[in-house]
Amino acid sequence: MNKVRTPIEVRYQETDQMGVVYHANYLVWFEIGRTKFIENLGFTYTDMEKYGIVSPVVDVQISFKKPIRYGEDTTVETWVETYDGIRTVYAYNIINKNNDIAVSGTTKHVIVHKDTFRPLSLRKAFPDWHQAYMKQINGES
Repeated sequence: MNKVRTPIEVRYQETDQMGVVYHANYLVWFEIGRTKFIENLGFTYTDMEKYGIVSPVVDVQISFKKPIRYGEDTTVETWVETYDGIRTVYAYNIINKNNDIAVSGTTKHVIVHKDTFRPLSLRKAFPDWHQAYMKQINGES
């Protein structure tokens, strides 16, 4: 399974009054990681969007283990956990400066027509993405 690691610069405005990263910002970091993961496979969201197709989040799971503070070196690690041709579950670890998992989570996605939100099969609509995701699930590079 291919995991893509993306450095994250913790910005002051992402922290709360306790001096730690505000919980909702981890979802933004998940998106940064997911976008880099997709780019690492040779694709972009704009490849889909030019056909009027988007990939909304339909479920999020997140677990907070350790705080991340302003100024820390942080990395988001991203991979495809499950994929069935229709639904894709991306998994994430937010790694702190000590190489500990500070936050972990998943986001589940489908693809839909932008105007109608009618679901589509990724396997049929984007066979090249499907092949790349199947390779990820099967542990191929």
